[in-house]
Amino acid sequence: MLITRSLRTSRHDEMMDITREIAAIVSQKGIENGLAVIYCPHTTAGITIQENADPDVKHDVLMRLDEVYPWEHPKYRHGEGNTASHLKAMTTGTSQTVIIAEGRLLLGRWQGIYFCEFDGPRSREYYVKLIAD
Repeated sequence: MLITRSLRTSRHDEMMDITREIAAIVSQKGIENGLAVIYCPHTTAGITIQENADPDVKHDVLMRLDEVYPWEHPKYRHGEGNTASHLKAMTTGTSQTVIIAEGRLLLGRWQGIYFCEFDGPRSREYYVKLIAD
């Protein structure tokens, strides 16, 4: 079962918590046990699992990614000027797989699922593939 979700990002770099939306999809579709694969079809955005209790973690992650991959670099050659966005997306990855157990996402106490924007603001989409046992 494949579900498409759209979202609108509001900043150049941001991490949007989509955990509740994924959990709601699992509940609505009645999946008791299986897998949820969350996939981002964009080359300048990604999907990650990260702490969702302290908002400073998102800030620190984005800050450090900016330090590692600065927006401007004298050796970047890509004509669109968003090489840093591509590198950040490659680092976070395009997908995450989460186990579904007893109708719930099997995430750690402090974990959340994030859509990571690195070249916004933009209209984006991501896919959720549910695989029932």
